[in-house]
Amino acid sequence: MMTEKMMIRSFGNEPPLLADGRRAPDRREVSLRWLSGTFLTGITSSVLMGVALFAALDGRQQLAIPAEAYANINSEAHTDTDVTRGSRLIAPAIAAKPSDRKIMEVSTVVHEGDKEVVRRQPFARVKMTLAANHVAPEDYPSFNPLTIFSADEPDAPAPARTGQIYGSDVESEVSLKTVAYPTTRSDLKVAPGMTLDEIEENVRSNGSVLTDGAAQVAALYYVDPRRFSNDDNDVDLTAGLTARVLEQNMTVSAPESITPQTEEFADDIIPVRQSVPIAKAMMDSGYPEPQAKGLAGYLAPMIGSDSLSKGDVLRVGILQKGEQAKIIRASVYRGTRHLVTVALDDHDRFVAGREPPQLDAVATAFDDSAMTAPSNQNLPRVYDGIYRAALSYGMTKDMTALIIKLLASSVDFQAELRPTDSLEAFFSVSDATTGQATEDSELLYVNARFGDTQTRFYRFQDPDDGSVDYFDQDGKSIRQFLLRNPVPNGIFKSGFGMRRHPILGFARMHTGVDWAAPRGTAIIAVGNGTVEKAGWDSGGYGNQTIVRHANGYESSYNHQSAIAKGVVPGSKVRQGQVIGWVGTTGESTGPHLHYEMIVNGTKVDPLRVRLPGGKSLTGAPLAKFEDERKRIDALLGNEPAAQVASK
Repeated sequence: MMTEKMMIRSFGNEPPLLADGRRAPDRREVSLRWLSGTFLTGITSSVLMGVALFAALDGRQQLAIPAEAYANINSEAHTDTDVTRGSRLIAPAIAAKPSDRKIMEVSTVVHEGDKEVVRRQPFARVKMTLAANHVAPEDYPSFNPLTIFSADEPDAPAPARTGQIYGSDVESEVSLKTVAYPTTRSDLKVAPGMTLDEIEENVRSNGSVLTDGAAQVAALYYVDPRRFSNDDNDVDLTAGLTARVLEQNMTVSAPESITPQTEEFADDIIPVRQSVPIAKAMMDSGYPEPQAKGLAGYLAPMIGSDSLSKGDVLRVGILQKGEQAKIIRASVYRGTRHLVTVALDDHDRFVAGREPPQLDAVATAFDDSAMTAPSNQNLPRVYDGIYRAALSYGMTKDMTALIIKLLASSVDFQAELRPTDSLEAFFSVSDATTGQATEDSELLYVNARFGDTQTRFYRFQDPDDGSVDYFDQDGKSIRQFLLRNPVPNGIFKSGFGMRRHPILGFARMHTGVDWAAPRGTAIIAVGNGTVEKAGWDSGGYGNQTIVRHANGYESSYNHQSAIAKGVVPGSKVRQGQVIGWVGTTGESTGPHLHYEMIVNGTKVDPLRVRLPGGKSLTGAPLAKFEDERKRIDALLGNEPAAQVASK
């Protein structure tokens, strides 16, 4: 057992040896060093804590509302004491303009037998800001890449459902029948022509009741007044004319059609849930920093602070013209009590203004059930934003799924929405009062803007084969010719090229790509085509399906556990249609799809081969499509697409 004396003896009882004349440290010297280190550590910690606190406050130096300012706050505006953890400081609202939703009666022409029937039908045009906090009135399917491509589309609708946009308006249903003009003789009797005296008598009798539409013409003659002079024995051309009485200082002008360049005014309501600088509240609502700081510089001196208090409401009046928005007025409310208003003068400078007319949105700004737009942060995914907006604007789930399917090749649905992302749609409805789409409604036009990418396409029925598809402004199909991945939920495992065969054990050319997925995972057709082979392959491919596409392209699907019902040689398949399920039949070490692409008899890399575009209209179908596109653009007031280059 080790005793205390034995322990001391083991360490030694002599003082330590010092080299180079050094002496043993003094206890006071050790304490001074400790004190210096402690002092420096304290200073450093204080500096770091100060920097962290300053960053957390975002540069603000006022931690609490002064008592004087708090006493002036309307107590009724602070009755809501509920606090939700993680909620944003600002819940700004994107202004809803009157043009966001419009129901219009449009004349369409449909073919019924040998006749063309022109009738008026209601259509809805919606312009949706996807970043707004839309509330979907019903549930919608969760995001699944497989369902996006494999969703079955309805068969080509009959031409009588919607038809084409007619070039003129009709008051009631009109039936038109086109017959060949007789070149030899006609069974119709020709009325005898009028003599000059009869024509002059007609002009004299009807000249006094000439009208321009629904208004009588008071100062416009359709005839030469000198030829039909007002003698005592003649009929006075001005007899019977009535005058229109107008109010003083009132001008009557023809209504202007709304175009993308028409100036529109809207109010943006920004409720403040916690004290925040004016500029930050506006920037969180999507306004550019120069506009936010400029307006804050005018409002701050008038309210005595550069920050908005909890319970305040900032009302911003904007003038929208195309993609440009200009702030022309701003008001601050403390609860529902108006504090201050500034507005632009003739010199584009903000000056004090009068309180604008009352707006219900100010009183309901803090109502959680009201539609509010989120800030730039924590926006939903593109997929959710499209579904919520479309369903809240009266579109059906099938119509929304079709839009997502058509945009799948150019839009990342998993990405976060941007405040500027928007979607415009034009579709038929059954009732003009409700404006809700039904199962019989058809989507005629979509204009989607995501970031810097704009996608615009039109519905068109090819008169040659009766097929219905969607084309861009140049007549090219919006769909991809062939998809790259026939198993959207699969995982890429092996590429095209030389590799060591997992079963045979030697190097061998891998003539396709492998997509691993659980057994039974659906396989979709990469494009429209005709089935060439569907059955067992004795060469090691197991259950194999080969589909022939246009322009010499073929796709091969191998090692399937089963082939879908109806997929037999000679049958037609559509892009996205489920044609089989992943398995491990044939020479396979695990469940996966071995996918091959064949071009003019040669197997190529499906992930690297350059694929042609989709279907393009030519000849007479292209001319009819351009006529239909021009009618839709004229009806919606669309501007022609910008021309990048010409030759």
